Amino acid sequence: MIKMIAQAILILVVVFIAFVAFVSYRLIKPPREISTWTPKDLGFDYKEFWLKTRDNLKLHAWWIDQGNEKTIIPLHGYTASKWNETYMKPIIEILLKAGYNLLVFDFRTHGRSEGKYTTIGDKELIDLISAVEWLKENYPKKAKRIGLIGYSMGGIVTIRALAEDKRINVGIADSPPVYIDKTGARGIKYFAGLPTWFYLFIKPLSRIISRGKEIDMMEYANKIKKPLLLIAGEKDPLVLQEEIREFYEQNKKINPNIELWITNANHVRTIQIAKEEYEKRILEFFERWL
Repeated sequence: MIKMIAQAILILVVVFIAFVAFVSYRLIKPPREISTWTPKDLGFDYKEFWLKTRDNLKLHAWWIDQGNEKTIIPLHGYTASKWNETYMKPIIEILLKAGYNLLVFDFRTHGRSEGKYTTIGDKELIDLISAVEWLKENYPKKAKRIGLIGYSMGGIVTIRALAEDKRINVGIADSPPVYIDKTGARGIKYFAGLPTWFYLFIKPLSRIISRGKEIDMMEYANKIKKPLLLIAGEKDPLVLQEEIREFYEQNKKINPNIELWITNANHVRTIQIAKEEYEKRILEFFERWL
């Protein structure tokens, strides 16, 4: 009897470990979002190309040159791509109609870009820095001022870049996870129906496989002194607006040019529910600081 119980427990442990491994792998190897629309469909000529990262990956990218000295780089979120129609397509159209040059690319392991695993904000900073290097090398006159607008994971990269890259002048972060582990735990509950404590088992394995480092976002609240607009949604189930407000209050102590806009939206959905006001605020912020 004891032997049978022990065998049953062993089987359950093996099944649990296998399930943890499966979920961990799916977390860092998300499905790719690929579509067919291009800036040409919005009425703008563009260059399609591959840019190489510092760690030798090729990222699929678009360059839209509008003869401006100011370039904005929109950054998509986890599981999305430059083809995302919820927020990337609308913001690309808004910024192009405003006359800005745009450099748009897929983060590693997303869209058509190379990469085995996503690190959800860690090595993705390398992707952005490599894109900025490409821009500065190939179009220096078009990159005298560089702005970022990032969504969710792209918001993480935006915040980190403002603190770590002197070439970035201004940033907007829409629904950026402030406590990444808490957002991850909420995510597996929201999307997979798993209990939040399950994330405690997924996190270490996914980090080992992807070799991604842990990011302390609140650390950046004590570093950024450049213009930053934070956007938070009261109905966001993944990133609580109270957490973004906490980041704002901390950064405000050293940064007089930080702003916070709280809306009645779900995660990265403000551009959908308040498009006119979104466009107005985004363009005014970039016009003021870029």
